[in-house]
Amino acid sequence: MQAFWSRRKFLEATVGTMAAIGSRRVLRAAGPENAYGGFQMGMQSYTLRGFKVDQALQEIQKLGLHNVEFFDAHFPVKSSDADIEAMKSKTKALGITLRGHGVNPFTKDHEANRRYFEFAKKAGIRNLAGDPTEDSFDSLDKLVAEYQIRIAIHNHGPNARYNKVTDVLNAIKGHNPLIGACADLGHYIRSAEDPVRVINLLEGRLYGVHLKDFADQKAQTKGVILGQGHLDVVGVFKALRKVNFPADGALSLEYEEQPENPLADVQACLAVAQEAAQKAAG
Repeated sequence: MQAFWSRRKFLEATVGTMAAIGSRRVLRAAGPENAYGGFQMGMQSYTLRGFKVDQALQEIQKLGLHNVEFFDAHFPVKSSDADIEAMKSKTKALGITLRGHGVNPFTKDHEANRRYFEFAKKAGIRNLAGDPTEDSFDSLDKLVAEYQIRIAIHNHGPNARYNKVTDVLNAIKGHNPLIGACADLGHYIRSAEDPVRVINLLEGRLYGVHLKDFADQKAQTKGVILGQGHLDVVGVFKALRKVNFPADGALSLEYEEQPENPLADVQACLAVAQEAAQKAAG
């Protein structure tokens, strides 16, 4: 560790602290029904992967959010029926809705895929973020029709199966309309894509969003507070409104940095999102 900070690092730290302080003020200013311009803002629980699930849920509630998209370590697909009922009771008591789950793998193994749908049905989850293999779609077409549960293809950025938005569009073409996209806006930045354009291109098939910003449009970069990288946050909310992002979709803040203690940065991100959503609604 360096014995001193550069002027730049000192300024960055000061800005971050002020943003966090400001966010606490802004986040208290509006009720949950209009805080995000009518959108149901939630959290991708991967953000809080350094926390046990009970603490993660409590922190989500403290942040004024009422929706969660779980990742598997917090709510495993292999959970027993009793565990699923316990989680439903726990989230209900906290006023939190289960909006989504993922990112999950899907293959041509139909019965293996079915286990994810059975889990989602029991848990009351409508949106499964996924990374389906090319040979999985015949199975998925059948399962989304049977369960009326959506598959939302997640892009993982450079060198991944779903890198560019055209990769997702080509994959879903000709398949059941319940197979769509979970647009990770940060990873699209890493892929040198314009997140606002991505949202517009996915109109009608966009079922999830990971609201995230990165410093650079390249594979190796770092996560930053929303709006401090390449994300046009107001433009994102305007685009979501334009494409009629579904009220029961999974709109989730995801922040990948500082997993052991991300809360100040998360709060700053939510303050930016709240202000942007309200501007977009105006």
